[in-house]
Amino acid sequence: MSKVKSADNIEQLFHDDPYLKPYEGEIRRRHDIVKDWMKSIGESEGGLDNFSQGYNYYGIHIQHDNSVIAREWAPGAKQLYLTGDFNNWQWLSHEFKKLPFGKWELKMPPAEDGSCQIKHMSEVKVIVRRQDDQLVDRLSPWAPYVVQPPKSANQGTNYKQYVWHPPAHEKYHFRNKRPKAPRSLRIYECHVGIATENYEIGSYKNFADNVIPRIVRQGYNAIQVMAVMEHAYYASFGYQVTSFFAASSRCGTPDELKYMIDAAHKHGLYVMLDVVHSHASKNVQDGLNQFDGTNAGFFHDGARGEHTLWDSRLFNYTEFEVMRFLISNLRWWHDEYQFDGYRFDGVTSMLYHSHGIAEGFSGHYDEYFGLNVDTDSFVYLALANKFLHDLDPNVISIAEDVSGMPTLCRTFNEGGCGFDYRLAMAIPDKWIKILKEQKDEDWVVGDIIHTLTNRRWKEKTVAYAESHDQALVGDKTLAFWLMDKEMYSHMSTLSEQSLVIDRGLALHKLIRLITNGLGGEAYLNFMGNEFGHPEWLDFPRIGNNESFHYCRRQWSLVDNDLLKYKFLNNWDRSMNFTEEKYGWLSKNDAGYVSWKHEDDKVIVFERSGLVFVINFHNSKSFSDYKIGVEVPGKYNIVLNSDAPEFGGFNRVDSSAIHHTFPEGYAGRRNHMCVYIPSRTAFVFAKASD
Repeated sequence: MSKVKSADNIEQLFHDDPYLKPYEGEIRRRHDIVKDWMKSIGESEGGLDNFSQGYNYYGIHIQHDNSVIAREWAPGAKQLYLTGDFNNWQWLSHEFKKLPFGKWELKMPPAEDGSCQIKHMSEVKVIVRRQDDQLVDRLSPWAPYVVQPPKSANQGTNYKQYVWHPPAHEKYHFRNKRPKAPRSLRIYECHVGIATENYEIGSYKNFADNVIPRIVRQGYNAIQVMAVMEHAYYASFGYQVTSFFAASSRCGTPDELKYMIDAAHKHGLYVMLDVVHSHASKNVQDGLNQFDGTNAGFFHDGARGEHTLWDSRLFNYTEFEVMRFLISNLRWWHDEYQFDGYRFDGVTSMLYHSHGIAEGFSGHYDEYFGLNVDTDSFVYLALANKFLHDLDPNVISIAEDVSGMPTLCRTFNEGGCGFDYRLAMAIPDKWIKILKEQKDEDWVVGDIIHTLTNRRWKEKTVAYAESHDQALVGDKTLAFWLMDKEMYSHMSTLSEQSLVIDRGLALHKLIRLITNGLGGEAYLNFMGNEFGHPEWLDFPRIGNNESFHYCRRQWSLVDNDLLKYKFLNNWDRSMNFTEEKYGWLSKNDAGYVSWKHEDDKVIVFERSGLVFVINFHNSKSFSDYKIGVEVPGKYNIVLNSDAPEFGGFNRVDSSAIHHTFPEGYAGRRNHMCVYIPSRTAFVFAKASD
């Protein structure tokens, strides 16, 4: 880990935002609590480096001499035992020794022949004697491999823990270096299980061999992998975690996940893990809940430990061993699997759940300070970010936050929480609201611009038009809101023209371009939405007779040259590679909106030397439309939504040169005149002299 230390610079925060000054006491108090944690960890553990490797202490470990050491933290237990196929499932034959601070330890010598008593893929369980003397069986919280029995085995649905300790010659060894964190972050949000067209759960190997090449060809430079941390209920989308250190076995083995990540690195993809440290599944038999036989342990007891909306348990971030568990969990995925970065789920809920204001923020600063905020959650997130960035400066962390909390994406030294980005969660909500509630002629372009640009200075944002949330059953993707049932009958290039499809294709492209160009400093797309994947996403469950029909990605739709999905896919790819060339996401330039005309429905903005022109009007086209341009010269069209390869009508010559005139317009020093047909978008770049 990096040993570089730097002085606090909290005054910079108040210099950049004087409205934070009245809350200086609270900001400094939070910062001091994090520093107190670091001091305490330093004094008792020798620092975060040792503290963050709890997985080397807890769990089952086979030593070089084939002896075994098993340790657990179970403060509420009366006694612990280890059982499994190694002792013919004798529950009480191998008893743990009690250590201080709720820790338990079991040491097992090698077998008489010198071999290990517990073999690779041995099944084991932890037996807990509760304070009332009742015996209950549990999975170790530190288990790296747990598997649900197949239905054909007729062994129930409870997960089984298997010791993962393959021989050295069978272990997967990474072959490729981690890529550097992209300056322009273009994220492909993905779920391994649904990344197959077959009626089955997709595998890590399938994703590595067949999906990663698609992502690279599409121009993305990062993947955000969902549902990796093991979860007993598949339909939870990975958000009801039961085993935090286990890679989901439904998609393959730990080594097969390593193979997938290594393949991504080979192609230069930065790999991010979707981390769920905001809550945990209530599942007792498979998860952390009541591991030690009490309602506390890893969680708060009573109402504070219950998330009623999610029906899940809430971590006790004031507990030393809980902090060790979670910080070690982050390091485990970084070191063992070589994940590069993290997207933290449920940050808003973590910060505000105790006070019931997780929705409907007005933006008043009083909401972000004082008793409204769960300080313990903030402290954990700040400590986690401090640890991750000290461990590896290449780490990127993203907060799923809808509140707009100030300081969330400011550095630790500035008194902030230390996230690199936050998700612009208001943007997809705005697009859905517009498509559901407004006619095209009633769109308010000023309102759209406000939503896209309403972000804090010096706190970077990931913009997205839609994510997995909009794809879930009960909602619709943007493509489905735009085209609905017409997608079943008129997406063929051979079918008769459909005004619904024409409108849908056009607006799908415009929505994505303006979101990418103006909405933030990074861009995210959910798997399949780049080509307008039809229908919702619905996991196999009792309510749909365990069907996989809606739990897959129909890649054949975009691969079929006779279908119009290819047009949206081509647009998405060209948009990504245009950004790669000009880098508007990476530069310290939020964009300057020079024109937003409500009657014309025309928006013009400049960013990173490019001029974006978007006409949302449903029927009006404009010839010689005057737009302001700051830098004089000749301009070329570098992206044209009306081009035939994007399903457009080819009304504009992309090779035409556009000259500026020295008369200022729309607050810019120069202007040029352009032809903008209805529902089209263009990106202009200054031609080289």
